[in-house]
Amino acid sequence: MEKELKLNTVTIKSGESFSNKLWVIIPAVLLLGLISVLIYNHHADFTWQGFLDGFNQEFLVFFFIGVFAQLVDGTLGMGYGATSTSFLLAYGVSPVVSSGGVHVAEMFTTGASAISHHKFGNINKKLVKNLLIPGVLGSITGAYLLSDVIDGDVIKPFIAVYMIVLAIIIIRKALAKTIVKKKTKRLGVLATFGGFMDSVGGGGWGPIVTSTLLGRGRNPRYTIGSVNAAEFAVSFASGITFMLFGGIHGWQVIVGLILGGVIAAPLAAFLVNKIKRKPMMVAVGILIILLSLKTLSKLL
Repeated sequence: MEKELKLNTVTIKSGESFSNKLWVIIPAVLLLGLISVLIYNHHADFTWQGFLDGFNQEFLVFFFIGVFAQLVDGTLGMGYGATSTSFLLAYGVSPVVSSGGVHVAEMFTTGASAISHHKFGNINKKLVKNLLIPGVLGSITGAYLLSDVIDGDVIKPFIAVYMIVLAIIIIRKALAKTIVKKKTKRLGVLATFGGFMDSVGGGGWGPIVTSTLLGRGRNPRYTIGSVNAAEFAVSFASGITFMLFGGIHGWQVIVGLILGGVIAAPLAAFLVNKIKRKPMMVAVGILIILLSLKTLSKLL
């Protein structure tokens, strides 16, 4: 009887161990596969001299943009796309190259972020599973429609206003003495909408999903870690869709963003553990308001 009990315990532990490893193995395999495909399809675009020439002042600018954007996204659960795109456009990079570069780079940075958050124990696996499939379906739909049907600039004012409202709610809850946790209903609808808007509007997964969950009183550490983990699948799906329809341009931008983001991801995941709840929520709210006001000012 004791032998059977020990055997069952060992079996359960080995099953749990393999399940935990999958959270690292799946992103790693997908990223290696993506690298292989990119090298195979675009090896003619690279030369050794071009590679050496690429490490110049501009590359360092893109690298540090990637570091900063990932620190923002990894610690606050949002803002990578909006932050990096804003900096790239301000530096003079064309909108086409900026958008494509950010989407391809996010496929790598969100993978590194997901692995890092798992390593530091910031993930609620049940929450990730509830967000994953609806988010992917929404992102693919948005990326496809944006290629042929919808003008993303048309709906940006609406999403900006929505994010400002959420930001006010988050700040108010952060400043309150007690935060009452409420059950979040229709997570699938929230994830689908977030994934769709992220593809169509060039950003929005974090501001929509993270903001809503934090506004309902969820723990920032596990919310941010879980939303970042699910974002890998969402970014991967939208990135592949954009690559199929639009191709890839601006390799120097992409490589700089990827290297900066991958290096910053573990630090961002570590900082989530150290930053206090109220300052984090206030910072999230202020960031959303600033980014949303910037979006509205450009459109108006």
